[in-house]
Amino acid sequence: MDLTPVLVLGVIFGSIVMLVYLNIRKKERMALIEKGADASIFAAKPESSPSLKWGIFLSGLAIGLLVGYLLETYAGMHPEIAYFSMLFLFGGISLITYHLIERKKD
Repeated sequence: MDLTPVLVLGVIFGSIVMLVYLNIRKKERMALIEKGADASIFAAKPESSPSLKWGIFLSGLAIGLLVGYLLETYAGMHPEIAYFSMLFLFGGISLITYHLIERKKD
């Protein structure tokens, strides 16, 4: 099965959507400037502690690898299924944990 036409259409569609989005965003910002309003509402708030986020995330991935190894060795699961499912599961849990910690700080 040749996926080239699908990829080409995806890139073309994505490019058109991105151009329209950027054009609308530019018009909104220009309207704010003309009205004399502050454009600081568009500024992203800085992430409070990226080292905490990465620490929790990488620890979650390490636990996922360990559990994947245990599932492969003792439960007889296929290695691909065991490792990938546990990586995604524990990686997701670690990001949710980070989100809950940050929300509690605020």
